[in-house]
Amino acid sequence: PDEDSSPRAAMAPLDRGAARRVRPALGWVACGALLLGVSATVRQVGVLFAVPLLAYVLTAGPGWPSKAWRRNRALRALSVLAVFAVPVAGYMAFSQAVLGTGFRLSNMNDAYLYGRLAYAADCATLKVPGYARPLCPAPSTAARLGVDGLSTDPSSAVFSYRPPQGISRSAATRSFDQAVLTQQPLRVVKGIAGDAIKVFALTRDTNPGDPPIARWQFQEAYPSYRAADESVLGGNHGPQVTEPLAGALRSYQLHGGYTPGPLLLAFLIAGALGCVASRRRHPALARGALLATGLALTAAVGADLYEFSWRYQLPLLVTLPLAGALAAAFLRLAVTRRSGGGGTMSRCTTTRTSQRSRPSPAALSTPTTGSGSAETRSSAVTDLGAPTPS
Repeated sequence: PDEDSSPRAAMAPLDRGAARRVRPALGWVACGALLLGVSATVRQVGVLFAVPLLAYVLTAGPGWPSKAWRRNRALRALSVLAVFAVPVAGYMAFSQAVLGTGFRLSNMNDAYLYGRLAYAADCATLKVPGYARPLCPAPSTAARLGVDGLSTDPSSAVFSYRPPQGISRSAATRSFDQAVLTQQPLRVVKGIAGDAIKVFALTRDTNPGDPPIARWQFQEAYPSYRAADESVLGGNHGPQVTEPLAGALRSYQLHGGYTPGPLLLAFLIAGALGCVASRRRHPALARGALLATGLALTAAVGADLYEFSWRYQLPLLVTLPLAGALAAAFLRLAVTRRSGGGGTMSRCTTTRTSQRSRPSPAALSTPTTGSGSAETRSSAVTDLGAPTPS
């Protein structure tokens, strides 16, 4: 929805001047900011959604780069950030007052970051304080546990480590993390990049060190889990598998019942191109592609900063098709314009002629003499079928 709902705004996709005057209504943007802020209370990576949201707000509207533009955009950006922060701050306050886990969104920050960095670290060349050396896993241990195991397995050093007196486990872990980030940043970047491209693979496989994809696939037998209080969930006396429905669902899921990775890559490329290609002629589509593509990259790469998991790729199934659809809409408009079906509209004005100033019918036609023997008359009235200047 746009603030300008006049007929002139309807011509925006075809009139560059009008397109620059159309901007999204602040109320709708605030509603979107509130929903994105709520997502951060479900998964901490949602706090990064503020980045594509700000990019959308700062590129919306006319006037760049005037002082008025900068002032208005700054106010709109601050307003949107304030709305975005309301559910985030509310959940953190709830965590502090009710849950007792501190004023934060998650209490697993150190563990998940440790798993990523410990898996990427080259302990043979890493220089760390002596008290933090036990946190550096052996290559065989890192290969066996992977990023997920180093973050969550009880045998991981981040849980079994006993620091010397006077040093907390958190302080030792932060010292180790800082050493890896400052001394071996390229190894960390390589690990993140390698995980980020896994979602674009043709098949759904489990690479060494990744959480098994079987966790989220239909099984032939009902799995049982041991909860924190040692109670068993499921098992022989619990729910049973219904055949042949379970077999059909599993067969569907294992043999193509998922969005192919190359298709997601095509959506990503289309969305990225749509951010630039439609920026001048169709700014609304460009901003939409920017927001959808930005949300997709933020959700995926933000999760890959810690570890790769197939369940963390689910936001791509919502955002990337939207980015590709917006880019396809721009392509359709561009093809229509080029073929002549959507030519640029121009403003036309008509002038009324009063009855007094109208020429008489006799004056509209004057006798002329042609080269033949017959007398002909030429009309001064323009043919209705001929084009008239506006």
